[in-house]
Amino acid sequence: MRQDPDAETRDELAAVITRAASGDAAAVADLDDRFGARLEFGTAGLRGELGAGSNRMNRVLVAQAAAGFAAYLRERAGDSTASVVIGYDGRRNSRRFALDSAELFAGAGLRAILLPRLLPTPVLAFAVRHLDADAGVMVTASHNPPNDNGYKVYLGGADSGSQIVSPVDAEIAARIQQVADAGDIGTLPRSTAYELAGEDVVEAYVSATAAVAPAPESAKGMTWVYTAMHGVGWETFARILDAAGYPRPKTVGEQLNPDAMFRTVSFPNPEEPGAMDLAFAAGRRTGADFILANDPDADRLAVAIPDEAAEGGWRRLSGNEIGLLLGARAARAAEGTPGASLACSLVSSPGLGAIAAHHGLDFHETLTGFKWISRAPGMVFGYEEALGYLVNPETVRDKDGISAAIAVLGLAAEARERDETLASLLADLGETYGHFASGQVSVRVDDLSIIGKVMLALRTLPPTRIGETPIASAEDLMEAAPGQPSGDVLRYTLADGSRVIVRPSGTEPKLKVYLDAQAASADQAKATVEALEAGVRTLLEERS
Repeated sequence: MRQDPDAETRDELAAVITRAASGDAAAVADLDDRFGARLEFGTAGLRGELGAGSNRMNRVLVAQAAAGFAAYLRERAGDSTASVVIGYDGRRNSRRFALDSAELFAGAGLRAILLPRLLPTPVLAFAVRHLDADAGVMVTASHNPPNDNGYKVYLGGADSGSQIVSPVDAEIAARIQQVADAGDIGTLPRSTAYELAGEDVVEAYVSATAAVAPAPESAKGMTWVYTAMHGVGWETFARILDAAGYPRPKTVGEQLNPDAMFRTVSFPNPEEPGAMDLAFAAGRRTGADFILANDPDADRLAVAIPDEAAEGGWRRLSGNEIGLLLGARAARAAEGTPGASLACSLVSSPGLGAIAAHHGLDFHETLTGFKWISRAPGMVFGYEEALGYLVNPETVRDKDGISAAIAVLGLAAEARERDETLASLLADLGETYGHFASGQVSVRVDDLSIIGKVMLALRTLPPTRIGETPIASAEDLMEAAPGQPSGDVLRYTLADGSRVIVRPSGTEPKLKVYLDAQAASADQAKATVEALEAGVRTLLEERS
C-alpha cells in the first residue's frame, strides 16, 4: 500500500485492512485472496481483475512487470539499445498502465514508443514489425469481463512480432520477481523521454489491411451490420473500409464507441449468449445480408448469417466455420506455392487439414494460442476456433479481427457476383472437402481447483467410451513425445472417427471440451456432435 501510486487502490486496500483488523472474516479472506498468491506472468503475459494486491492488476504490478521486462530486453539486446512499442485499448486503466510502462521503459534506457491513442491489438502487433522494434506491449484484457485488464507481450527480430512462448515467459517472470523482491517501485527510474508514434503507423496498417481484399464492383450493393462490442475497433476499421472500397455498414450505435463498462452486455465476448442480440435486432431491421462483430480489442471476429430456423432469425457461425471459409480462400490463392502451409490449434476443426491436403499444401497443428500458430513454417493462413484468424502473416503475426473482417467481406462480395451467399459458400465447403461438424462443452467455475480435480480424475480413471461410442485411442499431451505439442490436454479418438479434446482454458476460469466429427452429410456430422455433447456432459458429471 505504501508503494502504490494509485489513490483508488490504496483506499480500497486500507478499507479491507480496517475491516480485517476488526475481525471481519470476509475481509480476512479477501486479503488472503489478494495477497496469498501473485498474478502469474506466463505466455499470455498478465491478465486478471483490477484491484489492490499482488494477485490483481494494478499500477504496482504493472510497474514491476515493465521493469522486469525492461531488464530482460536490455540483456537480450546486449550493447545495442532495445526498442519497445506500447499500445492500449479502452478498458479501465489501460492508458494509465501504458503510460507507466512507457516511462519505466524510457527510464531503463530503452527506446520506448507509445502508440498515439487507444487502438486495436492488431495495430500494436503490426507496429512491432513495421517499426522493427525489439518488443511490444499491449495493455488489454481482450474479451474478458469489464473489471479485468491485462498485459500482452510480443517480441520482434527473429520472433517476427509474435507473442512470447516458453521459456521466454519464465525468463521474464524471473526478472519481474527480482523487481518485486527489491521493494518499492517508487525507486525505479522513470523518464518522460518516450516517443509518441506518428499517425503514419496507423495509416500503414490501414493501407496494408485494405490490400487483403480490395472491394470488387459487386460489393456496392451489400447491406450488412457491424458492432464493435464497446471496443476500439470501429475507428480503424471504418478507415480500412473506405480505403478498400466497401460500403459502410449499418452499425450498432449503442456498442460502437469504447465503453469500459460494457453497458449493453453482461460479458463482452461475441461468443457468449446474448452478446450479439443488439446486432441481430439491427440485422432484422435493415434486412442485412450478414453481421460482423469484433471483440473489444478487435483481434477476434464473429460472423452471423440469416437463418429462419434459428431463434431470432440469425445464426452466429462457429469459429471453425469461419476458419474453414477463410482457410479455403487462402489455400486456393497459395496452391502451387512451395512450402506454403495452413495451420490451426489442435482443438480446431480437422477440416483445415483436409483443405490443405486437397490443395497440396502443408498442414501444421499446434498448441492453442496464436503464439504457437504464428510460428508454423510456411504459414499463409492460421486460425483457432475461438474466433481468431490470421489472414495476412506477412503483415501481422497474431490474430487480427479487422483483416479477417476484410477477408470475409471479400468472400461475400465475390459470392454475390455469382448470386451466392456466405451460407451457400459453407455448403460448397462440405461438397468439396468433406462434411465436418464441431461443438463445445464449456464449464465455468468459481473455484479453479475444480478444473484440476476433473483433469486428475480423467487421468486416474480414464473413460472407455463417450456416450455409446467406444474410445479407440487416448493421448495425454502432458506426456507428449519430443518435438510434439505438449500441454494439459487430453485427446480421445472414438471408434467412429470422431474426436473429443479436454483442456483448461488459458485465459478464463473454464474447462473446455471440443467435439469434432466428419460424416457423409452435414446432418450426420451434426447428429454425431450432438450425441458426443450429451455423452461428455454425463462424463463430466461422473468425474466432478
